[in-house]
Amino acid sequence: MKIIVTVHAKQRLHEERQRGIGVDDIMRAAKQIPGNVPVATRFRGFFSVSGRTFDIVAKDIAQGRLVITVIGK
Repeated sequence: MKIIVTVHAKQRLHEERQRGIGVDDIMRAAKQIPGNVPVATRFRGFFSVSGRTFDIVAKDIAQGRLVITVIGK
């Protein structure tokens, strides 16, 4: 499945709360979500390589899985 990370999600990675989370961490987390996600849903409890905990909001669209935003803990 193709993973699409929005510009908004990439911009959030520069904020203090998301420090230590990379695009590769988001891609890995999005691939771990099983099944079909027809509406934007928050998925909790992912870990970045640096050890930071984060959540993502994702939705499946025709082109693939769209990661709308990332929320650092």
